[in-house]
Amino acid sequence: MPVTLAEAKLHLRVDYTDDDTLITMLIDAATSYIDGPNGFLGRALIDQTWDLVLDTFPTNEIKIPIPPLIEVLSVSYDDPSGLEQAVDPAKYTVDDVNEPGWIVPDGTWPATFQGINAVRIRFRAGYVDQSFSPPVGEVPGDIKAALLIYLGSLYANREDVITGQAAVALPWGADQLLRRKRIDLSMA
Repeated sequence: MPVTLAEAKLHLRVDYTDDDTLITMLIDAATSYIDGPNGFLGRALIDQTWDLVLDTFPTNEIKIPIPPLIEVLSVSYDDPSGLEQAVDPAKYTVDDVNEPGWIVPDGTWPATFQGINAVRIRFRAGYVDQSFSPPVGEVPGDIKAALLIYLGSLYANREDVITGQAAVALPWGADQLLRRKRIDLSMA
């Protein structure tokens, strides 16, 4: 998880173990809200392996839809006969610096089978601090802060409706912390 139980308990000012299971579940819920391709950010928070499946190779580059890209593990495809083939990594270049990351063929992509899901790219995405051995997740502070804000709201308000008080959203809350890091692939 991008936020540890200890970090969450410190933020919530909880110094007992009775709610550890609940807090762990709420960390997972807050993380699910912003993590992955369907999350608010559209990016991977911790080291994750994903598969991008396409019907055919595009004319040129392949954009990797979940940043930050750590590495491309494999590019495989079904050849015109329907047999699975692996593209030699020496035959393409990976840009893991830009967001989203992308893969460019050195020349042209091979011909594929005329069917669905003929191209498969397996990749790793997420924040990783390579200075540790083994590498560990290093989620940026603003994302962690937003997660803790969501977590605090979930912990304090355990029901769908709050009665007896007026609820007001903070003018500079979690969404503002996350907005700068949100990915919109339609614009990429």
